[in-house]
Formats: sequence, structure tokens, C-alpha cells
Amino acid sequence: MLQTTKRPDSPVSIIGAGIAGAWQALLFAQAGHAVTLHERGDAEMTDATSHWAGGMLAPYCEAEVSEPIISRLGLRSLDIWRRELPDTPFNGSLVVAHPRERHDFERFARMTAGHRRLDAAGLAELEPSLEGRFRDALFFPTEGHVEPRRVLPKLHERIKAAGGTIKFDSDVTAGDLDGIVIDCRGLSARDEQPELRGVKGEMILIETAEVQLARPVRLIHPRWPLYVIPREDNLFMLGATSIEAEDTGVSVRSALELLGAAYAVHPAFGEARIVEFGSGLRPAFPDNLPRIGIRGENIAVNGLYRHGFLIAPALAELTLAYVERGQIDNEVMQCA
Repeated sequence: MLQTTKRPDSPVSIIGAGIAGAWQALLFAQAGHAVTLHERGDAEMTDATSHWAGGMLAPYCEAEVSEPIISRLGLRSLDIWRRELPDTPFNGSLVVAHPRERHDFERFARMTAGHRRLDAAGLAELEPSLEGRFRDALFFPTEGHVEPRRVLPKLHERIKAAGGTIKFDSDVTAGDLDGIVIDCRGLSARDEQPELRGVKGEMILIETAEVQLARPVRLIHPRWPLYVIPREDNLFMLGATSIEAEDTGVSVRSALELLGAAYAVHPAFGEARIVEFGSGLRPAFPDNLPRIGIRGENIAVNGLYRHGFLIAPALAELTLAYVERGQIDNEVMQCA
């Protein structure tokens, strides 16, 4: 086991500049460590799972289908997002349903906390575009969302401002590096963690000026919930499926389901322009829970599944606490 006291000048190498690696690099650099972040791709990060993510910061909503550890890490992460990127939108999130999904809507309400009910008038006041569309909604006022393709470059800039170095087009392994190495390669780490699997998440990006939303809207759906996530420039992301497959295409069935569900949120989405289809492979362990694996000076942070943007800051904080103080979180950490 790595036994350490605080060494502000100790070098730390991090492999993978997606959302998990970026948060590790930022917190370690801010703590005074000599950080180098390695990324095998280029600065556009188009091959990273983070490029296709929704960016929802919704620990209360995720409690409906996730273990309590996700909510715990997620709630802590909200504080870190607010601290480090105070311009992060925390406008809350909404959950809505049509009458035929009433039972599932009430179940969602029972399974989650941190919300208040809005009647039709309250919903219309909060989101005028949804006036007359739903008779009520669940409003989670403390949740937030980020746009992954915009926020990841911001994190990279923050790392450099804190004294860290980022090396793109740097395809390295732990064996190539000295000192503490934190492996955040996602699915690429299956050479060391063969139990990882990829879970495909598909998304569609559409454009319309006919609908204005200030926060994500989650529609209760018979097969999977639809997320409509507002982006800048009249863009909306529709997602996200969770499919046990490792190809990177978007199926016709998924596209039809996502577009049909979006139309059910607001008919104006039927006239929207499709900008992009895409999918990413989320790294997941068999239990779908994150893991910080420790083997000497090699640390592996992986298995963030579909909660990467939600829990990455808290995982970085736990890793830093372990390296500097030997602090162990028994729910997340495994020591060899």
C-alpha cells in the first residue's frame, strides 16, 4: 500500500484527459503537486467518452436507479463544481410525464428526494415553453448541468493555470512513467482491468429557436427516460440510452425513440434541425459502481459508468486525500 505524507512537490502523472483525469489533475495541481496530464488523443478530445456525455449534475434524480454511493459522491461533487467553476449553471432540473406514465412518475417521486412538486401554473412560470404541456412536474432546484464540450477545455485551462502540464498525443502507460501514476483511461484500461465493459450511450443534437429551456427536462418513458438538455445557440441534446453493446453507432430504433419522446415533450421539436448523431462507450464494472484501485504508487480511477460528470470531482478529492494523508474510503477504494 502507498503510505504517504503530504509532499507538495511530488510528481504525479495522470493518464487520460477526459472528465475523470481532468478533475484529478486539477485538484492535485492546486494542492501543489507537479502534475503532468497525458492524453493519447488531440486537444479536441473527440474520441473521449466525455465528448458524448450529457453533463447532467443530478444526484437526486440519479437516486431512482443508482446506489446511494452515487448520490453521496454526486452531492459532494456539486460543492466542488460550485467552488471551482462558479459559473456552472445550477438552475435545477425537471421531471415530467404524460398521464399514461402516471404510475412511473409517482414511483420516481417516491424514490428520489430534494424535489418539490409544481402544478401546471408553477411549471409554466418556471419554463414558459412547457405551458399547457403537463399538469405537474417535479422540480429539483439544486441540481445543475454543464456542456461537456465547453467545460472540459475550461478544466484543462484551469489545470495549466494551477501549474500543471498537459501533453496531448501522448500515448503512455504506467510503466513509462515515474512516481505516482493515476490511470483514468476508461475502457482503454482493460489491459489492467479486464472486468470493465462498455455501455453505449447514444445522443442526438438538435437545433430550434421555437423552444427555450433553462434546465434539463427528464421525461418519464416506458423504456428509458429521455433527457432534453439545453445547450447554447438554440441547441438541445437528446439522450441518453444505455445499451449493453460496444459499437459506436446510433441505431434507427434509438433515434426514433429519442426523437419521438422529444416530440412528446414539445411538438416544436418535430420541426427542429438535426445537427448530430453520436454515441460514447461508458466504462463500467459489473456492479456499475466507480472504483479507485490502489497498487503501490499506481492508482486506477475507473468505472464511472454514466455518472462521469456527476462524480468525477468527488473521486479526485478522495484520491488526493489518500495520496496526501493515507485516507481510505472503503466504499470506493480497493487496495492490492
